[in-house]
Amino acid sequence: MDRDRSLDIAVTGIAARFPGASDLSAWWSAVLAGTVLTTRLDRQQLLADGVPAHLVDDPDYVPARGYLADADRFDNALFRVSPRDAEMMDPQHRLMLEAAWSALDDSGAGRAGPAPVTAVFASGSGSGYLRAMLAAGPLDPATLDAAIHGTEPDFIASLIAYKLGLTGPALAVQTACSSGLVGVHLAVQSLLAGDCDRALVVAAGIDYPQAGHLHMPGGIQSVSGECRPFDAAADGVVAGSGVVCVVLTRLADAGDEAPPYGVITGTAINNDGAARAGYYAPAASGQEAVIRAAYQAAGIDASSVGYLETHGTGTAIGDPIEWSAASAVLSALGARPGQVAIGALKANVGHLDAAAGLASLVKALLVVREGIVPPVAGFTALNPLLESEGSPLFVPAGASAWAGPGPRRAGVSSFGIGGTNAHVLVEQPPPAAPASPRTGGEPADAPRLVVLSAAGPQALDRARAALGRHLATSGHELADVARTLAAGREPLPERLAVTARTCAGLAGALAGGTRGRRPASGPAPLVFLFPGQGTQVPGMALPLAAALPGFAAALEHCLATFDQALAPYGANWGWRLRRALHDPGFPAAELAATALAQPAMFAVGHAATVALAGLGLAPSAVAGHSLGEITAAAAAGMISLEAACTLVAARGQAMQACPEGAMLAVGVGEQEAREIAADAGLELAAVNGPDSCVLAGPVATVEATRARLEGLVFTRVLRTSRAFHSALIEPALPALRKALDQVRLAAPSVPLAACATGQLLAAGASADPAMLAQSARQPVRFAAGLAAIAAALPGAIAVEAGPGRALSGFAEAAGLTAVPLSPGRTAAPDEETLAALGTLWAAGQPVNVAALCPGGRAVHLPGYQFAGPRWLAPEVRAVAGRARLAPSPGGPAASAATVLAASAAPATTAAAMATGAAAMATGAAAPGAADVLAGLWAELLGHSALTDESDFFELGGDSLLATHLARRINRELGIKMPLRQMLACSTLGRQAALVRDLLAV
Repeated sequence: MDRDRSLDIAVTGIAARFPGASDLSAWWSAVLAGTVLTTRLDRQQLLADGVPAHLVDDPDYVPARGYLADADRFDNALFRVSPRDAEMMDPQHRLMLEAAWSALDDSGAGRAGPAPVTAVFASGSGSGYLRAMLAAGPLDPATLDAAIHGTEPDFIASLIAYKLGLTGPALAVQTACSSGLVGVHLAVQSLLAGDCDRALVVAAGIDYPQAGHLHMPGGIQSVSGECRPFDAAADGVVAGSGVVCVVLTRLADAGDEAPPYGVITGTAINNDGAARAGYYAPAASGQEAVIRAAYQAAGIDASSVGYLETHGTGTAIGDPIEWSAASAVLSALGARPGQVAIGALKANVGHLDAAAGLASLVKALLVVREGIVPPVAGFTALNPLLESEGSPLFVPAGASAWAGPGPRRAGVSSFGIGGTNAHVLVEQPPPAAPASPRTGGEPADAPRLVVLSAAGPQALDRARAALGRHLATSGHELADVARTLAAGREPLPERLAVTARTCAGLAGALAGGTRGRRPASGPAPLVFLFPGQGTQVPGMALPLAAALPGFAAALEHCLATFDQALAPYGANWGWRLRRALHDPGFPAAELAATALAQPAMFAVGHAATVALAGLGLAPSAVAGHSLGEITAAAAAGMISLEAACTLVAARGQAMQACPEGAMLAVGVGEQEAREIAADAGLELAAVNGPDSCVLAGPVATVEATRARLEGLVFTRVLRTSRAFHSALIEPALPALRKALDQVRLAAPSVPLAACATGQLLAAGASADPAMLAQSARQPVRFAAGLAAIAAALPGAIAVEAGPGRALSGFAEAAGLTAVPLSPGRTAAPDEETLAALGTLWAAGQPVNVAALCPGGRAVHLPGYQFAGPRWLAPEVRAVAGRARLAPSPGGPAASAATVLAASAAPATTAAAMATGAAAMATGAAAPGAADVLAGLWAELLGHSALTDESDFFELGGDSLLATHLARRINRELGIKMPLRQMLACSTLGRQAALVRDLLAV
């Protein structure tokens, strides 16, 4: 029967870290194999982590746990968290931040822009980390404040929203063991109510230290150290550590995200109230009611459900009550005997506390997606206290294919201490939509730009390796991979851009590509360079049209304008111009004719400028070579498209009427070029670089000069039929001046390098149209123009917006970084144009790379490869040291010196404080104000490599920490530091100057 799906919620992203597994795929394989992932902990490690020796050596101590490796690592730099703040954060908070980032990556939806409105529902277990800090003794108020904000569960949801830029509701959800699944229910309700468009539900259960437990007779914790839910040998639960995050969105709105893992069809929560035997005891009536309510919300009965992921603690009271309640309600709702296989994740990983229900949801989603039912790990025989006769429940003995009805549906239960119950129903994901048709009839092997980024070079290398491994087995389409990485990931400073035509090709290309780093000060200024006649080739518009969105439309608009501008000179000019630009077989000699070449060159340069602007790239200065000066003037807003086309058409026709001539590029400086020209009867036409000039004159003279110089200096005859910038072009000047009489040049919006003088025409300066006639006759001072730009815009990147790369070499010689947009005659020009755009993106330019990935869909790809430093607060380390060195029964006492050494601050904090705090600690000399300030920075931020340019906020500081800094300055130096001025002076040098000024008053 068809069901109304308007209220269905898709799960589009998952991130999880579980005991005993390196990633979600490895964990799922272990679950399918029925592998127990809990660990017997080593005594020395327990002592090193701070578990008291007398407890470790107690006969009733059970050193078993679902141990999460590397739980102390945190990529603080990615989240702009200072080292000191990272030390003070509970590992749960650190890993929830990372999980939230990874889950959004996995969803393929990205974080950029104001929409969708994303909510956060976060749950954490009680902070053993805070308790460890307090065990060292009372903390000073500022440290205690930081510790509370970094460890208490109230703050993690809003911290995630702040660090990831999420604008929906951000709520802490705390209902003990059921917190994660209750968070799912609240997120679903928030989505259905329209409070948000997307929701993150994240939960962690990571105690500090990760240790075993002291078994208490009659308690719920296992004496054997094994959790065996519903088993005859069950003797209690084992703790585990983990973190889970899921991304939820309305199914109707999930089209732009990666294929759903599954669909949530109904949720419910309630509380047992007073129906329990005691506060800690479960109640069958409450569990039945919550399951029944979830089915009612979903609009289904139990006849269609084949799997139930239970709460499954393996306890003497909990298991029979849960089995009885689930059996009763599922039977009443239509489930047949033996229909529903049960799962119990705690048998694999232990009890993840606040994250337990969310982890169970992930397992159930994979069950319905993959259609495989895992066994209950370690199961031997059914607990005889369970009423199995006629029950719809059964315990699967091994992994098996889904045997229940379709569509595959499952339930998930989570019950919290104190009686808050949650139940969620999930269904297999709907069939994937057909692939989007390729845009513009592009070929199947069309090149794609693929981008990766990370916070640092090592993280980028890890991302590259992870993607390569994934591509080897994924079967993805390259268009989908490119789209997901471009549109679904936040661009980070360290960058890699590669081009490929297949996923196999991409896997190989990942070893190379263009690497770069976005400058901390912002993108380098861009300079657009526009070539003149001589670099044209037939079909030169094709690679740009294939690679640049918006280029074809802008070119057609320009060509339509040329249709009008060329009409006075005869028929067929517009047709010939289009064919020359789009047909590689067009005769090159015909395109070399000035009347055709100049409109063609202008049209390509203008369309490239419009397309680059559509990708987010705008020049800070422009320069054009000869004809290119008109293209540059149009790009700078000095002349309208209509006026420019009219002028270019008149210029080309007038110069076409001039006597034939030729131009010769010579690899010499200006003085030597003038000498060669004087000897040969030629003229200097252009000075392009220190050792690059162009001579012009009659064809025969140019050829004779080339022959004479052959073998002595570099020479090349340019693809022109006229001797531009020489006396042979003078017959064209009257017509050019007449055309310019109709032109009024506006002030440039960005500086323009004038061809005739090589000087910069500043933005906003008045411009005389006569400059365009003057530059047609006089030598082009392109080298001088580039030098002026390089002086005005240090570190600028020059983009050659036209065919070939002739101007790029001149730009490099002038000290600019050059990126030719179109390589000209190559085997794969469209791929090289994409690579050029990737080079700009890798250098930190704001290229809208998502616009370069048409037709792709979001897919699940490896997320950020976290491997941050290890963090441990010195307050915690001191306690761990004392616990490690405390005597075991009958053992020797540690010496005072040994205890003192063990409780010293960690290397990171000690180094951070060395800058100024060490000087303050010595009594040899009173430190200067700058030393005191540097010491306070080091202490509060945890950074040691400080300079005058170090920025408080870039190092992880915030307004609260600034308040602490101001208070410490007041106390240490006896001055009243104005907080507003201190915030405005965010660098160490400026704050030091402010301190000196205040001390001088």
